[in-house]
Amino acid sequence: MERKLAAIVAGDIVGYTRLMSEDESSTYAALRATFSGLIIPSVEKHGGRTFKTTGDGFLATFPSVNEALDAAIEIQNGFSEQPFDMRLGINLGDVIEADGDMFGDGVNVASRLEAMAEPGGIFVSEAVVRSADRNRSKLFYSIGRRQAKNIPEPFAVYAVRLDADEKNRRGWLGRIARGRRAALPYAIGAAALVLAAAATQAPEVRAVGADLAGSLARLAGGELADARPTVAVLPFDNMSGDAEQSYFADGLTEDIIANLARNPELQVIARNSTFALRGQAEDIRLIGERLGAGYVVEGSARRAGDQLRVVAQLIDARSGAHLWSRSYDRRVEDIFAVQTELTAEIVSHLVSYVRESEVSNAAERPTENLQAYDLVLQARDRYKHGSKDAEALIAARTLLHRALELDPGYAAARANLGMTYIVDFVQNLSGRATTTDAETGLSEARQAVRLDPNLAAGYQVLSFGLSATGDYPGAMQAAQRAVELNPNDPDSLMSLAKAQVRFGSYEEAVQNAERARRLHPMAPEYYTYVYGQALYAAGRLDEADEVLRECLIRAPQEADCLLIRTAVLSQRGDVEGAQRTMARLTEVDPEFSLASERSMRRFGDSALMEQFLSQLAEANAPDVTSGFLHPRTQSRT
Repeated sequence: MERKLAAIVAGDIVGYTRLMSEDESSTYAALRATFSGLIIPSVEKHGGRTFKTTGDGFLATFPSVNEALDAAIEIQNGFSEQPFDMRLGINLGDVIEADGDMFGDGVNVASRLEAMAEPGGIFVSEAVVRSADRNRSKLFYSIGRRQAKNIPEPFAVYAVRLDADEKNRRGWLGRIARGRRAALPYAIGAAALVLAAAATQAPEVRAVGADLAGSLARLAGGELADARPTVAVLPFDNMSGDAEQSYFADGLTEDIIANLARNPELQVIARNSTFALRGQAEDIRLIGERLGAGYVVEGSARRAGDQLRVVAQLIDARSGAHLWSRSYDRRVEDIFAVQTELTAEIVSHLVSYVRESEVSNAAERPTENLQAYDLVLQARDRYKHGSKDAEALIAARTLLHRALELDPGYAAARANLGMTYIVDFVQNLSGRATTTDAETGLSEARQAVRLDPNLAAGYQVLSFGLSATGDYPGAMQAAQRAVELNPNDPDSLMSLAKAQVRFGSYEEAVQNAERARRLHPMAPEYYTYVYGQALYAAGRLDEADEVLRECLIRAPQEADCLLIRTAVLSQRGDVEGAQRTMARLTEVDPEFSLASERSMRRFGDSALMEQFLSQLAEANAPDVTSGFLHPRTQSRT
């Protein structure tokens, strides 16, 4: 007998007995074809060995977790075309090998995970998550701790996302949809039991019950919702007794949001949406409902000389129950440690696992110079992205230059500085921006990502600058990297959605725009325009028209929404409506022309671009105006 560490995959066909009772010969033939044509080849392709089969199930061993994951995903994707559903479980653990068979806890846990998994799903152990390559971290999401038969202690269980291949994902979701009618009574009954049990428990248990009941209700109603907890961080109160110190409390809040957003197991509401509720003395339950958040963080910061006191509390927004609170009394120089501890506390209460790499990344000090950090906070407070205030932009730029004089290697300062130059080039706020400003901004963005390759904001600025200067493939790459590093940043998601529209990935653009709007429920109309544009490009005209009409009810002079709605009406055959909308557009934006649209390449070099221009021409769009090459027109790209 030989004891060793191995990655074990356990698989089982769902509903095989029922299918055999309905049509034994056909079911058996299909099963054997599935094993010989899909399961065994996939296992062997990824270096594995099937050491046991049990009629409708199997056990396989692999030399590494990564190969086991690749094989399991390939098998599960292949089942989208099969008449069966498959459940898979993966574990990494000690096994005993004897005569070609394997025994031990490593095998037992894999089998228990398979039994827990949803049809069409893959459940894995914490050991698998920890051992997988770091670039696979987005594959996993926590479903909590589970008790399993013959295993004394509950253990952490994770599910694997199967959305890398859109075609196969649609097949899997289709199977789920076909089974929803049968699942409805079970969903309702389970939800009732959970709620009844939770009613007598502590607030933390009630929160779990509400999450599960909500998920079951969404299943019964036919929706698939993101199961990750959603958290909103409200602006921390400035308790310093000096109104001029409010920028410090705001900056602390923003950095806590940014640290939380790096964790892919959470959904984090955007800063602009939470800050919009500043000073509104609403019930926390109403705030959670407005923001679409299940959990709310609120707190305060007091700065006196070199002393700092931060108080924070986590609240269940559905019940109003306080889950925990914490006070931090430190020196100002410990501000980064406070941010890291607070972030880890929040995450540990919302998900059951925090990757060590994420904690260590969050603990990295962005600068050793606290005066430079303070100047960056002041700059961010002075100029908010999207503002048209040229004086504020220049003032922020001056503060950022001073920060970089103190610490030339401060990556976040360089990214923010680069943004001021690119924004001025795109929007021409100062009235004197040239292509040199765009080049300066790009240089600062590139410096930022060289100094800190994991700075999502640096890639976001880089994407913005590359798009403004016409390097669309580069902008796409930078936007993708920004989203990889910070999956909860709505601006990065919208930048990626715009790039995907340009490159023909229309459904992906819709998904990213939807997610951005969910994370920023109080977003500006620009978000609505990008969402409407993606829906139009994807051919979802009814949805696009509804979204754009809502935009124009709120902002009747929003030029971008007028533009895309013109194309939508034209494609639907409402030529008169398209012409009326175009007339409103040219009244709002006298510089608009077909020539400017042709120059911007809003839909890249696709066939849709020519269709779009043809639809605008049908709506009587002017051919040319004198100012169409002005840099500010790039803001609508």
